[in-house]
Amino acid sequence: MEIRIDSLLEGAERAEGTVVIIDAYRAFTTAAIAFTRGVQKIILVADVDEARGLRRRGLADVSVGEVDGIKPDGFDFGNSPFELSRADLEGKVLVQRTSAGTVGVSAATKAERIFAGSLVTAGATAQAILQSAPNLVTIVAMGDGGRVRTDEDELCALYIRNLLQGRAPDRDAVRSMVLSGEQSQKYGDPRLPHFHTEDRDIAVQVDSVSFAIPVRREDGLLVARSQAV
Repeated sequence: MEIRIDSLLEGAERAEGTVVIIDAYRAFTTAAIAFTRGVQKIILVADVDEARGLRRRGLADVSVGEVDGIKPDGFDFGNSPFELSRADLEGKVLVQRTSAGTVGVSAATKAERIFAGSLVTAGATAQAILQSAPNLVTIVAMGDGGRVRTDEDELCALYIRNLLQGRAPDRDAVRSMVLSGEQSQKYGDPRLPHFHTEDRDIAVQVDSVSFAIPVRREDGLLVARSQAV
């Protein structure tokens, strides 16, 4: 198995084979929490207006996401795992738009298969990939807005690579390094109330869920579902 690590939006555009798009703070942690709350599926989009349109047309029950970290007008929830951890989502269809994660999935047009990755799903994602034994895996750390590399996504990429290569990396060490990174400092900052401290605390719970999040195209839409491993 050949494993490549790439970064940012350009990396998503280059990515081939089985592709893992990583957005640990916060998109694909938010998606994972949504599935633990009983969500049926999540439609991933790159455009805010497309998300609004899908919600208006009844193709999604709940809209989730952010622009520059802030919940867009008309959306039901921000891009917050904490907010979704308290929501009634059983059986619902979500539409999610974020500045890095969902944009990265949309950009990965060369991929044969896509997973939405984060620290909470890292182990399950590696297991799901190993089960299918692809020849090529590309892991893309999306970073801040798909433009600037960030510790949490780069470390998550390395963690998944090590798992795929049969090693057992130290979860606590990964968590500690993420918490010391620049992006972690904005959670709980009173000037940034939309970045909940609990979002950070949930996102650094490495391997805390037992499913991966594959993304497939269904009726022209990019649809994420949970896959137990």
